[in-house]
Amino acid sequence: MPTRRLFRPIATACLSWLALAASLPDLAAAEAGVATLEVDATEAPRNILHVAQTIPVRPGPLTLIYPKWLPGYHAPDGPINDLVTLRVTAGGAPLAWRRDPVEMYAFIVLVPPGIEQIKVTFDFIFAPTAGSGFDSASASARLAMINWNEVVLYPLGPRPDDIAVAASIRLPAGWKHATALDAVGNADGVVRFAPVSLTTLIDSPLLAGAHLRRHALTEPGDPAPVFLTLAADSEAALALSDDDLASYRHLVREARALFGSTHYRRYEFLHALSDHIAHYGLEHHESSDNRQPERSLIDEDLRRAGISLLPHEYSHSWCGKFRRPAGLATGDYSTPYRDELLWVYEGLNTYLDTLLTPRSGLYTLDDALAELAISAATHADQPGRAWRPLQDTTDAAPILYHARSDYAALRRTSGDFYTEGSLLWLEVDVTIRELTRGAKSLDDFARAFFGGPGGAPEVRPYTVDDIFAALGAVAPHDWRALLTERLSSVAALAPLQGIERAGWRLVFTDTPTDLFKSRETAYEQLDARFSLGLLIGAGDSDAGSLVDVIPGSVAARAGLAPGMRLIAVNGRRYSGDLLKVALQESVESRHPLELIAENREFISVHTLDYHDGERFPRLVRDPARPDLLTAILSPRLPRPASPIPHNVPAAK
Repeated sequence: MPTRRLFRPIATACLSWLALAASLPDLAAAEAGVATLEVDATEAPRNILHVAQTIPVRPGPLTLIYPKWLPGYHAPDGPINDLVTLRVTAGGAPLAWRRDPVEMYAFIVLVPPGIEQIKVTFDFIFAPTAGSGFDSASASARLAMINWNEVVLYPLGPRPDDIAVAASIRLPAGWKHATALDAVGNADGVVRFAPVSLTTLIDSPLLAGAHLRRHALTEPGDPAPVFLTLAADSEAALALSDDDLASYRHLVREARALFGSTHYRRYEFLHALSDHIAHYGLEHHESSDNRQPERSLIDEDLRRAGISLLPHEYSHSWCGKFRRPAGLATGDYSTPYRDELLWVYEGLNTYLDTLLTPRSGLYTLDDALAELAISAATHADQPGRAWRPLQDTTDAAPILYHARSDYAALRRTSGDFYTEGSLLWLEVDVTIRELTRGAKSLDDFARAFFGGPGGAPEVRPYTVDDIFAALGAVAPHDWRALLTERLSSVAALAPLQGIERAGWRLVFTDTPTDLFKSRETAYEQLDARFSLGLLIGAGDSDAGSLVDVIPGSVAARAGLAPGMRLIAVNGRRYSGDLLKVALQESVESRHPLELIAENREFISVHTLDYHDGERFPRLVRDPARPDLLTAILSPRLPRPASPIPHNVPAAK
């Protein structure tokens, strides 16, 4: 048993090193050589990936890092608990490892003399159920989104920019794929990619599936081509309309007009459509990871509710990837982030998608106005503004991303620096237009700050002083004072200055906008926040459940709270339609609204003295001011009548 005899002294020596390794320099990381990463995804439909790595090393203590702080996550969310069956070997002999007792994303190994390469194997387990977080399902029986950060360990010491990795993946039979990586071979079911830095690898997710269709969004010969790849759980769900395809093509044109250049060699929209995976978007420099319900292209409510996702992630190629706050440009995946500028990274980017979605034609002008109305109304009735400034929502992002949804108006959420941040940047845009008498706008700031010479991806960090200086170069003003006041304010008033100075007013009517109705349907919720102060579940399993109750609202004053479930309205068994009728009738009724709710095993009656009917947010024109908002949301370029290109073959 030579292997056993060899292992025992190595294991003993390794264990003796473990107590010291944290205080020693990391000597084992090789300065040169290409690591390999082999991923077997044939069992992705069973929610498991098999991983094998070879890592160049030198003898001595070695610390292997699992990526923890990831660009776009804004929190230490690397899914370390889903790494299982970890084994490390050298020359065929197993090496003992131990997790660092403080930094639990680090594994300590002692590399024996004469060893230049180790092999690391493990499995990664996908979450089995869909959800809204990064740790929710990424695969169904028919598709998978592979994020390389989930399937890689790397040595502490070298920068990820300086670690070369040659990756490959084995896909289930018949599946096709798309990624921003360049394939150099495809044989026996294994796709091999050209070596890239670990940074580029982690920045280049891969979408694969049994039903996959690829569209070109740029003309042949474009120096920075853009593609849209759709993968779905059914062939029928891939039926992108000609009009939407034309709008996505125009999105590319409008984004280039807005920013003035591109910072990618080619760009891949990766769009997964399934009811069995997490639903969110994640930006990358030369691609984006977009995940939505299966029927999002063919169901109008789902389409309208989620159509701004791809514009949002695309504009991140400039705002967030090319230009990045210095606190987020750490150069590795273990240094904690400083999220203090997320009001720019995410807030400004949300405003940019507010521009690009209607300019491309994906939104109508009415839908764009309705989107702003919902954001404005949400922040207009937000008691949490009285204690928590917008700046704190960005500073606390790593914990707020994991906060519960109940009492969101009192707690404030990570979503606030997206939506309130967008309202803040609308005010900046309007201010620039006023200061320059319409000669300049936020478009000029975007072109100056995010443009410049195009080409291959790079990261240019910035500070808040850079933001103030760039705005001042477009329109001289005390931007520091204005933005600091908005970020630090705990005033109860909503940040509506941009909307109002752009010639519009927030009002409430008894008729919902089309976007409002689509969101209620798509999100399976009845949104009565602006009347009773209730957000109510409307799905098959949560009908009547109180998702949230606005503090100070008529519902809160009547004793209703998140977690309760409505079981009756005015003496009849609860239904969403019945509650809507009761709200409509409240205008003429002298009687209060009676709701019966269950709070776990307890039943209670709640009387609401309410007579204002249904109330839905809407923007209306203020004729006393010029209409800047329509100009802001209107296209910059004429939409061409060029024919829709044929599908582009996808790689198998």
